[in-house]
Amino acid sequence: MRIQSNRRYAGKGASMAQKKPMSHRFMDLMGKARVIFGPAQKSGVDHPMTEENKELLKAREAEASQWRTIKRADGSTYIVPKEQ
Repeated sequence: MRIQSNRRYAGKGASMAQKKPMSHRFMDLMGKARVIFGPAQKSGVDHPMTEENKELLKAREAEASQWRTIKRADGSTYIVPKEQ
């Protein structure tokens, strides 16, 4: 009985260890793109609210006040109507 050598597979492990995962390569690429294009756009929160935004906020707060959040023992949550 002849035992085969694993010599032909010896080089594959070394190259696989050096190859970065796809997510790391993507992040490297985005880092290089930010050098050229600058950071991602962020909107400032220090500006005064417009009348339209104030009205939208009031409407959302009124809508949210109709519900209450229930938290289960496993950590999940769900909403139910508030009892009047």
